[in-house]
Amino acid sequence: MKPNQILKEVILFHSLSDEDLEGLISKLKRRSLKKGEALFRKGDEGNTLYIVKEGSIKIVLPSEMGDEVTPAILTAGDFFGEMALLDGLPRSADAVALEASELLALKRDDFLNFLTNNEEAIRAVFSAVSQRLRKTDDLLEDACFLNISTRLARRLIDLASTYGSEGEGDEVIKIDMQLTQKDLASMVGATRESINKELRLLREKGIVDTSGNFIQIINMDRLKRRARL
Repeated sequence: MKPNQILKEVILFHSLSDEDLEGLISKLKRRSLKKGEALFRKGDEGNTLYIVKEGSIKIVLPSEMGDEVTPAILTAGDFFGEMALLDGLPRSADAVALEASELLALKRDDFLNFLTNNEEAIRAVFSAVSQRLRKTDDLLEDACFLNISTRLARRLIDLASTYGSEGEGDEVIKIDMQLTQKDLASMVGATRESINKELRLLREKGIVDTSGNFIQIINMDRLKRRARL
């Protein structure tokens, strides 16, 4: 997909004319990442906004003990990195490629100049920041009040809603993203060993299938019951 087509899919740039889009494209730089490669780490200087062109990026909150939580996964059309550009502070999280990814990068000065002349884009940034804070609040609430079984079920339902495709069989939903048990553990706020145990239980109950490279949800109704939805 061409850069102007990508930008038209990004809510941040919806109000731009074709002429303005072309002007913005001239300021974008391409950045490619290998699977597992870090784009930036918590504490790094933040001077660039990123737009996902292809692939997927996970936002990770690391701890000093080596544990991590993943509050967001971003795919084509999503933008990130705006917080450090707005407040001038270092990056507040890691950004790591879940798969081979291609990004478009916009430097801080170009981004701020763009916002100065675009009220709708400012509202889009505030909306995105608000949604991400609410999502983080939801994850914190789940971690405090729900057990691992329920949290995992809810996260699998979220993933199926966002990245689901037709699976192998009637009403089977395939989560079209390769996720390791470590990835799932960081999304749920649990250990890899706990996720391994829970996935094994879900397989035994005929709720999910993990025999291939992707997770497939076989019985969504039962998964929702485990999620208390």
